[in-house]
Amino acid sequence: MNQLLLQMLKGTLVSFQVFGLTLLFSLPLGMLVVKGKMSKIWIVKTLVNIYIMIMRGTPLILQLIFVYFAPYYIFGTSYDRMTAVIVAYVINYAAYFAEIYRGGIQSIPSGQYEAAKVLGFTKSHTATHIIFPQVFREIIPAMGNEVITLIKDTALAQTIGVAELFRVAQTASAREFSTMPLFVAGIFYFVMNAFVAKAFDQMEAKLNYYEKK
Repeated sequence: MNQLLLQMLKGTLVSFQVFGLTLLFSLPLGMLVVKGKMSKIWIVKTLVNIYIMIMRGTPLILQLIFVYFAPYYIFGTSYDRMTAVIVAYVINYAAYFAEIYRGGIQSIPSGQYEAAKVLGFTKSHTATHIIFPQVFREIIPAMGNEVITLIKDTALAQTIGVAELFRVAQTASAREFSTMPLFVAGIFYFVMNAFVAKAFDQMEAKLNYYEKK
């Protein structure tokens, strides 16, 4: 049992690596994507819309397989599994985060921009000091849901052989002819999601507290 827990902890670290790197790169990429989606340049907006449609309209597991195997069949070369996982997850989640950002930005009344202009604020000052804080507050619930989904989606990395938590549990379950490793993995995922949910709840509570003050 101790050996199993040790293996699953190692798998959990891999899951955390996928989770952390995906957030690190997809959050800022999502900002670039939403900027392109809201661009007044037709070709940029069209290309971004096609990208978002593909990312949201096809399963992540299919995107993983494509990102990992396509370079070999197209260019005759390939790269390691972890890199493929991170690339696939980042481009997938950037599309979802971009839509969340867009919803938050469009929820801000146009009068906010007009008032800032009348008061003499520059566009950058308006964005950083007036619009973004309000957008951040609006998107917290949606972002929390998406981040929780990401934790569960790390299990899909086992599709191309990455030894994350779920793959370790599957291997142990097949070796020991027992469902106990899968049950333990479920507990691990539940605990991770509980921490993330609690963090977002506290973040939202603090913002509401400072807003009332």
